[in-house]
Amino acid sequence: MARLGVNIDHVATLRQVRRANEPDPVHAAMAAELAGAHGITVHLRGDRRHIQDRDVEILRQVVKTRLNVEMAATQEMVKMALTIKPDQVTLVPERREEVTTEGGLDVVLNSVQLKPVVRTLGEGGVRVSLFIDPDLQQVKEAHKISAPAVEINTASYAEAANDRARDEALRKVTDAARLGRKLGLAVHAGHGLTYQNVGSLAALPELSELNIGHSIVSRAVLVGMERAVRAMLEAMNRWVTTALDARELH
Repeated sequence: MARLGVNIDHVATLRQVRRANEPDPVHAAMAAELAGAHGITVHLRGDRRHIQDRDVEILRQVVKTRLNVEMAATQEMVKMALTIKPDQVTLVPERREEVTTEGGLDVVLNSVQLKPVVRTLGEGGVRVSLFIDPDLQQVKEAHKISAPAVEINTASYAEAANDRARDEALRKVTDAARLGRKLGLAVHAGHGLTYQNVGSLAALPELSELNIGHSIVSRAVLVGMERAVRAMLEAMNRWVTTALDARELH
């Protein structure tokens, strides 16, 4: 089964509404790990709208699994990553006006700028993943600039208006994941995944990691972080088991 990375950004969003000290995303990360999460993801944005520098610094000290920091490919963020040294950095596009990340990096268009960032972080001991749309050319370009991993944007799948659109979006994710694995990339996926739609992606053997945030934090508000994370792990495992049983029958 793919690893589950729990994105705790919106715990910090709730805190920042009042500029208070709680809820503390560090406490949320510890609870998520206790429940079985395989990693913790945070997005350190340029405008610091939710996760703060302090959060990342403390998380680096207390996270026992894997710390994945999403960030833009800017000099400020590269310097921050080389100082804190998370286990992984996921480079994402970023606009101040957006509510959440909109679309993947255009690696084809921006390869000249991205290649030295990937190299610098790698030489500094930080593994790099690129957040990209499920497009074969983007996967090929990510491999070309020596990124060790990609995270496929699943927004089109998660937001599909009907079964036909969802099946088409899933096919694109599957094709991109298969190409990535064929090229030797680690392939992750995320964006908009919920307890209801995670199954088809959890069952894809090419995906080694799913990063899920809003859905888990939303449930955690009502039932607590540990129960919310365990429920997501159960949902993922249930679909993987079903898929394995189906393959054995054939």
